[in-house]
Amino acid sequence: MSFRLILLLSICICYCKLLAQGCSDAGFCTMGAMKPDQPFNKKVPLKLRSMEISFYRGTTTLSPVVYVATADMSFNVFDNKTFLQFKLPYQAVTGNFGNTNGLSDISLCLTRNIRSTPEYDISVSLGTKIPTNDANLKDDTFGLSLPMYYQISLGTFDAIAGISFINRKWLLATGIQHPFNRNGNEFRWSEWEPVYNNGEGVDYVRAYDKAYKLKRGTDVMLRIERNFRFSRFNFSAGLLPIFRITRDEIENPPASGQREKLKGTTGMALSGIITAGYSFNVKTGVRLLMGRKITQRDVNPDGLTRNAVTTISYYYRF
Repeated sequence: MSFRLILLLSICICYCKLLAQGCSDAGFCTMGAMKPDQPFNKKVPLKLRSMEISFYRGTTTLSPVVYVATADMSFNVFDNKTFLQFKLPYQAVTGNFGNTNGLSDISLCLTRNIRSTPEYDISVSLGTKIPTNDANLKDDTFGLSLPMYYQISLGTFDAIAGISFINRKWLLATGIQHPFNRNGNEFRWSEWEPVYNNGEGVDYVRAYDKAYKLKRGTDVMLRIERNFRFSRFNFSAGLLPIFRITRDEIENPPASGQREKLKGTTGMALSGIITAGYSFNVKTGVRLLMGRKITQRDVNPDGLTRNAVTTISYYYRF
């Protein structure tokens, strides 16, 4: 059995067994200059065009389990210092309330290297997330609106910007994500309480935070990552704090037209992130990413909080 095959089998075994916790991330932590585990090698010319296929499994704080397969493509434009990233995810969710699946929010990001020396690079990014639906998918049994944990889209148009500093040992990045609209989610406790578990699951229903016509607050992220780079192997460990700096807002009471800014939705969600990668050659490789939650916000109506997250990726640069 070849070394490469042994490595792939080992990673797959890790993927099946590892339990980790992930951050509350609306998408920008893996876009452009904010991405984890970015390559840095001044001895070998970096291929700016790339395609990465990743597979993700995440368990939530309640029953839903989230699966995502993502095609992440980057192409250099204008010159060798600018590239356009396009992310196309397919998401499936299964839980006590039902199952959902379909195309998730589409990401576009333009990144420009504004400073490059033999010792470090500085890059900036501008991007957007485009919703694929209004975040109001319903269950098949009762026809009731599902909580945000089950929604495959956040239902909002978001603007994203960020900047990063990277050298052989360190990656430092910061970014901001701002949603421009409210989504169409119509999940209500009052509709689910009489029917879920024959009316005996009130506590479970109310464990899902209210999110009727949700407008998420603005997020600011920081990434501090220490890399250990070898000829073929690469490891990194870091911290990823995400600060929600404005309150989430919902319509409450539902369908009343009155808007309420929710207490407990601001503050920091902090995660520790570890990656391990192996390069087969200068063009191809595999990567395993794990995150462990350290702190989270008190109230999370957007359904982004995870108990366990693992992602395995294969990339090809050309």
